[in-house]
Amino acid sequence: MKTRLGLFFAALLTSTFLCSQTHITIDNPDTWSGESLRAYIGQTVVFDVPMVVCANANGNYVVSPWRRMQPESCGVTGSADYKSAVRINNSCMFSIAGISGYHRCGEKIIGLKARVNSTNSLTMSGGTWHGNTRAELEAGIPDLGDYRLLVCAFNLENYYMTWGSMGARSYAEHQDQRAKISKALKRINADIYGLVELQIGNEAIGEIVGDLNKNLPDRNYRYFADATSGTDQAVGLVYDANTVQPVGTPVETDVELKYRKKMVCFQEIATGERFIYSINHFKAMNSGDEERRVNEAKAVIKLYNQYRQNNSIRDKDVLFMGDMNSYAFARPILAFTDNGYIDLHRAFHADSSYSYMFGGLASYIDHAITNGTLYGQITGMAGYHINSDEDDRYTYDKSSDLTMFRCSDHDPVLVGLKLDSTLLYDPTPQINSREVVEGNAHKLVIQNAYKEGQPAYCAVYSLNGWLFRREQITSPLYEMTLPEQQGVYIVYVYYDGVAYQRKMIVR
Repeated sequence: MKTRLGLFFAALLTSTFLCSQTHITIDNPDTWSGESLRAYIGQTVVFDVPMVVCANANGNYVVSPWRRMQPESCGVTGSADYKSAVRINNSCMFSIAGISGYHRCGEKIIGLKARVNSTNSLTMSGGTWHGNTRAELEAGIPDLGDYRLLVCAFNLENYYMTWGSMGARSYAEHQDQRAKISKALKRINADIYGLVELQIGNEAIGEIVGDLNKNLPDRNYRYFADATSGTDQAVGLVYDANTVQPVGTPVETDVELKYRKKMVCFQEIATGERFIYSINHFKAMNSGDEERRVNEAKAVIKLYNQYRQNNSIRDKDVLFMGDMNSYAFARPILAFTDNGYIDLHRAFHADSSYSYMFGGLASYIDHAITNGTLYGQITGMAGYHINSDEDDRYTYDKSSDLTMFRCSDHDPVLVGLKLDSTLLYDPTPQINSREVVEGNAHKLVIQNAYKEGQPAYCAVYSLNGWLFRREQITSPLYEMTLPEQQGVYIVYVYYDGVAYQRKMIVR
């Protein structure tokens, strides 16, 4: 039995050991890298910043001090933002052993205590797990504000009724796929679903709608029938006839690919308000195919304009959604945003939004894009991360897991709408410069680029691409200091999903 004196010395030694542990602090992600741990190889350290799970395939975990994002989701290829993402992604990524239980990508380890095996390998011995768990997602969909209508776009990863290389390989596998998909769609409980990677025809979409009406008896889901059947992929439109009704029949364009770009106008029954909904699945992201996806984007915009004209639809409100197989700053998406349309991922979540994982990098290729007239009627937008953060081992064909998790390789993308055509919206911010009389400092004044709860940013670059400063705009009249050094600078204001650019001369 230990004496009181022995217990005292044991406690003293433990306290001294804990206080003497090496703490790793990361002040600047642009300069810190795993090389900073070289001096601690063989030692146990404690990280003062949370470490994020960035990959979990087959139980092999990779962590980083930040979520690793696909660079082309952060900036145009070759731009300063793109290069910054590449640098940060490559600077510190650690394989980590010693993790018990199952953890999803996006979960954080607070106060990670780990042995440093090398500059890119750790072994965990302590820490607290936090956030992004299955339990949190089962509790409900993301907060989308005070919406009246919920719209969902969802790539189902080959929902086929014939068994083969696409989708399920047997009837039993299909029933497991069906169970997982049904649970996800029930949990979402949307008024409108735009579904991607359905087998062409009515059998696949009919089965899904039958399950929806069984699982949500207060709804009255219907779908638009396709005359064609076969083994091709298609997109499908499903709506609750209790809350919305179509105005006419859907139209589509077969530019590059048939059956994969459909559009229809919906009217909210309670208010009579209307908007045009476009569900899309662009050509796969293979080498050399970007120009074809650019053609698809242009065709969809053209279809929207023709649809309004041919059907005498006065409402301009439009919501383009679906798997466009293009990152945020790829040319097919710029075909929208360069023409005044608003990327809702960036408008609501800046650089943090994602719906898909590839190679340990988060990104979104499942888009929600709108125009200025509808934007003010959108209460919220988010990816519902039931799939992209999951280990691929939990798919219907690899496990007995019949939860909604990993029912597809894409996350559903959700948009909340509170339609009100009387709202007026001007998306253009004002950028002015103002010289301060005292001293040589110069001020940048930004107006009309702030909305409560909506991120907006301002960045100043030199002509050679060096980032001078990047700040979040936090007030309706926001001031930012320009460089004191004379020269020409490029100012970017990112607001409402659009980047505004202006040259500024500092004299």
